[in-house]
Amino acid sequence: MRPEDGDAILRNYFAPWIQELGLAVEEVGERHAIVRLPWSDSLAREGGGLCGQAMMAAADTATVVAISAARGGFVPMTTVQQSTTFQRPVMGKDVLLHVWITKLGRTLAFCDVTMIPDGATEPSAHATTVYAILA
Repeated sequence: MRPEDGDAILRNYFAPWIQELGLAVEEVGERHAIVRLPWSDSLAREGGGLCGQAMMAAADTATVVAISAARGGFVPMTTVQQSTTFQRPVMGKDVLLHVWITKLGRTLAFCDVTMIPDGATEPSAHATTVYAILA
């Protein structure tokens, strides 16, 4: 799978409000993906930081791209669990979501998602996700 294929998944399988986040697939591999969440003032909370809800939605969505890449294309799936910790605010920068599949089973996939502001070395947030693969 190529980044363009991941972008097609974002266009074809997600609700309009997710598409409005402007996510873009930067890289896909056998067991990982990198997805960009572009900075937008409309996603900032009071004080100017990127809101956690946008980051959580981006992590959930990026997980679908990574699992699709590992499976060779999109298959129906659904979130079973997501846990997110926020470590520092994101101010005025895009966020790169690095998704790593830690276990890909027949019916469940487990992933780690590290969210790093563009140009930074330290993460701003980390999520773990579990997905049920329905097909």
